[in-house]
Amino acid sequence: MDCEVDLLISPETITCLTVLDKVPPHQFASVFAAAKQKNPDILSYDKAMKDRDNIHQWLKAANKEITQLERKNCWVECHKSDAKDEPIIPCTWVFRYKRNPAGEILKCKARICLRGDLMIDDSESYAPVVAWSAIQFFLVVSMMMGWSTISVDWANAFIQADLKKPMFMSTPRGFTNKFGKDGCLKLTKSLYGSKFAPRNWYIHLRNALLRLGFSESPHDKRLFYRAGILMILYVDDAGIAAEKRETIYAFVEELKSVGFDLDVEGDFNKYLGIGIEVLPDGTRHMTQKGLIEKIIKTTEMTECNPNWTPCTQAALGKDPDGEPYNQIPWNYASIVGMLLYVSNNTRPDITFAVSQVARFTASPKKSHAKAVKTIVRYLARNNNRGIYVKPNGTYDLHTWVDADFAGLYNRDPDDDPTSVRSRFGYIITFGGVQLTWKSQLISKICLSTTHAEYVGLVNALRTMIPIRSLIAGTLESLSLPESARPIIHCKVFEDNQAAFLLATKQKLSPRTKYFCVKHHFFWSYVHHPETNPKGWLMIAKCPTEKMDADYMTKGLVRFLHEANRCRTQGW
Repeated sequence: MDCEVDLLISPETITCLTVLDKVPPHQFASVFAAAKQKNPDILSYDKAMKDRDNIHQWLKAANKEITQLERKNCWVECHKSDAKDEPIIPCTWVFRYKRNPAGEILKCKARICLRGDLMIDDSESYAPVVAWSAIQFFLVVSMMMGWSTISVDWANAFIQADLKKPMFMSTPRGFTNKFGKDGCLKLTKSLYGSKFAPRNWYIHLRNALLRLGFSESPHDKRLFYRAGILMILYVDDAGIAAEKRETIYAFVEELKSVGFDLDVEGDFNKYLGIGIEVLPDGTRHMTQKGLIEKIIKTTEMTECNPNWTPCTQAALGKDPDGEPYNQIPWNYASIVGMLLYVSNNTRPDITFAVSQVARFTASPKKSHAKAVKTIVRYLARNNNRGIYVKPNGTYDLHTWVDADFAGLYNRDPDDDPTSVRSRFGYIITFGGVQLTWKSQLISKICLSTTHAEYVGLVNALRTMIPIRSLIAGTLESLSLPESARPIIHCKVFEDNQAAFLLATKQKLSPRTKYFCVKHHFFWSYVHHPETNPKGWLMIAKCPTEKMDADYMTKGLVRFLHEANRCRTQGW
């Protein structure tokens, strides 16, 4: 196959058309300037073919991709007339440098992708995505029990699922069809890029695991377990944990015997760009050094003066009269997106700061870009740090909740009805290890500190209660010995006296009657020696100086920020 088939329209053009619909005309120039900035690790077909230094590696990768797909009978070459009324979907090449979590290039990879953005079929395409808290839980439980873990990679995962209804695809650029320009490909397997591929793959794998005796967690559809073995799925990779490594390998052979093609990649030490380093004492250090260095490089701050904190103590406002940021030399939304991924996975210490700048991605000002640079300067000081994972030997589920009442007062315009919004933040830990955390503005105006603190408490419990059910259900299904079955202790730490009393005494006063009934849904879980002795939820008063969620709601001075970070992240 030698001839080329040109694409009808590039993905970049589709993206620009979508974005420009929402952009004011005076910012068009900024958007086009930003659109020129591409991910240097991703190359188009034309750029890959012009990369003389690596042309042989790219050609080898492209041939490998086509060979693998043909070997797995993913398509049949046919005449375009065979498609009849079915659309012939264009495809595109994606050439990419594959890197490890440290940012080092591992290999050149080529992949054929369907133009899913041009598919007009409205059939169900939803596929669940694993929650970060479930990944953390998988790791913590395996460490607590002393279980072995491995990572597995499904070879061309999506194409392992058959299509119920054939689709037609144009011939990949750079290759020819035996029917020439009148030819196309009749797909029999799901390909990357198809809007249905993730769902087809998930259903295919899920059904196989259920047949092999696994149960699916009702709280996270990507967590599976059966007696003595635990499995977490994420796209085309998976983590498996069991008491003995032989048990894991026997299960891998089970999967191969029912038709799955997968490779064992050693210990569970990476997850979507997150590196997991095992220290001599058994502690895991989770980092995203490669992505952080990419952020620093993209913002052209490799030689910057590092900061000690990620933000100032003053809240970041809208700055309506400020000068717009021109998106040069870096794209504001792109950098904020990368910062969000870092903050949500391994860096709770920047969560508040990133949440602030994320408010202004639609129309950033120079003051907002300066705040982004403040975060980058902070990361430049500690780009190789993240979270130290070392369970404390208990099965305690703890939640720290804090709130900042009307923190935007005098920061946003006084005539803006949302200028006095409050913010809540929480951190949820299991066995002393962070499972999840959040910093968010409260959508409705709170009328008092108590109101803000109580809304924060309620939102934290909306997250914690399902996590407790996930943990309890999973541990019960692992068929642990009677002596090893844990008791999960749940405790919430609140530093506001009024919110604490309202949650524990559960008595409304004239000043708190306006709280919506939805805020009291957790009362039936709260332990009380007289009225509810079977309650499993304990709410404890916490001194403000020991409130681990403090840096989720406000900017702190250096010594307070570092003390908070040391308690929660271990450094």
